[in-house]
Amino acid sequence: MQVISSKDNEFVKHIKKLKDKKYRDMSQEFVVEGIKLIKEAIEEGACIKQIVICDNCLDSDIIPKELMYEIAKYECVYVTEKLFNLISDVNTPQGILAIIGRENGEAEINFSQDIIVALDGIQDPGNLGTILRTVDSVGLNQILVSKETADCYNPKVVRSTMGAIFRVKIIECEDLENTLKEIKKNKFQLVITSLQTENSVYDIDYNKKVIVIGNEANGVKQSIQNMADVKVKIPMFGKTESLNASVATGIVLYEYVRQKIKG
Repeated sequence: MQVISSKDNEFVKHIKKLKDKKYRDMSQEFVVEGIKLIKEAIEEGACIKQIVICDNCLDSDIIPKELMYEIAKYECVYVTEKLFNLISDVNTPQGILAIIGRENGEAEINFSQDIIVALDGIQDPGNLGTILRTVDSVGLNQILVSKETADCYNPKVVRSTMGAIFRVKIIECEDLENTLKEIKKNKFQLVITSLQTENSVYDIDYNKKVIVIGNEANGVKQSIQNMADVKVKIPMFGKTESLNASVATGIVLYEYVRQKIKG
């Protein structure tokens, strides 16, 4: 077994470059790290290019044997512990990461689902990852993101999704407004959250709706607000004026779930 120990190795340089968005976009790859995410990637049939393993992991049994059997089916690259710590993006590495090939960001929208979620300029990686995880949890398999939205393949976003990154199709929109216009032509109504309305998120029927979640500081941009068919707000009894974007998304999507259960 050959173990890479030099930080000047070209493959190691490639992994380090994948921390940069421009390089991720150019190579159409991203990195996932940790036992759980590698397991999810294998189970979901992700496009795994290489799996990188710290040589010490083979002796410590930190990686379950049944997972090692699955990992062995892929191209595995072994590196020293010192080198793995250098390329890792977490404080306490588990000694395993994988390079994943990305799907086409211009994938077609699936209009057969009840609702579609669109993100207009979400910036916080934690919020973005949690929203992707929430979208997955309610059974949706796609999300639209504006070009102003943070990179969905940022390592922190990927970790926050807890595996949802492999199940939710990310559709990157060069012009979100034009994309929303096309969605409306497919008999969807555009819903945005706004304080300038008396309608509650609990007052509308979540069928054939596209729900736009806006930027944490500025909300949904005015030009998209002007396109809205329905404006809704989340009722609040306290003095807080607004909620975290991922929390607000969860409230709206789980009202959709409630309506589905109720039938």
